[in-house]
Amino acid sequence: MRMSFIAAGSAAMVLAAGAMWQPSLGQRPTGAGADAKTLRSVESFASIADTQARSIALFEEAGKVLQHPRCVNCHPVEDRPRQSDTRHLHQPLVVRGKDGHGAPGMACATCHGPANFDAAGVPGDPHWALAPASMTWEGKSLAEICTQLKDQRRNGGRDLTAILKHATEDSLVKWGWNPGPGREPAPGTNAEFGALLAAWIGTGAHCPLR
Repeated sequence: MRMSFIAAGSAAMVLAAGAMWQPSLGQRPTGAGADAKTLRSVESFASIADTQARSIALFEEAGKVLQHPRCVNCHPVEDRPRQSDTRHLHQPLVVRGKDGHGAPGMACATCHGPANFDAAGVPGDPHWALAPASMTWEGKSLAEICTQLKDQRRNGGRDLTAILKHATEDSLVKWGWNPGPGREPAPGTNAEFGALLAAWIGTGAHCPLR
């Protein structure tokens, strides 16, 4: 949720930043090596002759972004967002609210401005918010996330073209590669992520089996 500089809230954020990554949350740990921070090019998958297998491999590579804290923090299984590379619960306590922009009196915009406020370590974007409850994927497998992404009953009615547009043009998605000091950017670049998704769609948008 949004949080611009409030002394008490910022202090809580700093103190909580020391929390360790929690394996029980089900997502892959990041930052363990260069491979976790980069994305393979679409061309590097050309040697996979079977189209379905290539499609799955492309999505699995894009999944390094989808399962990164920059995405998972805003797609939590609970109504309370997570924050930082450790994905600890947001401090102070805030919740999704009816529209993903926070509860009355504690809206995201109360604290999160239209851009990062690096002096206080507070991230920002013009429409900072949590993903809809129907699109929570914390702790889910890539197979489950893939199926969810393609389900127009849960993804806001988006077809594959709209999903790609959202992933490559939405400013909050693109913020993941410009998160401000103290936060690891999503792997690769947004352009590389978009190219992987486009190639995945072009090869049938097949989902991993597990």
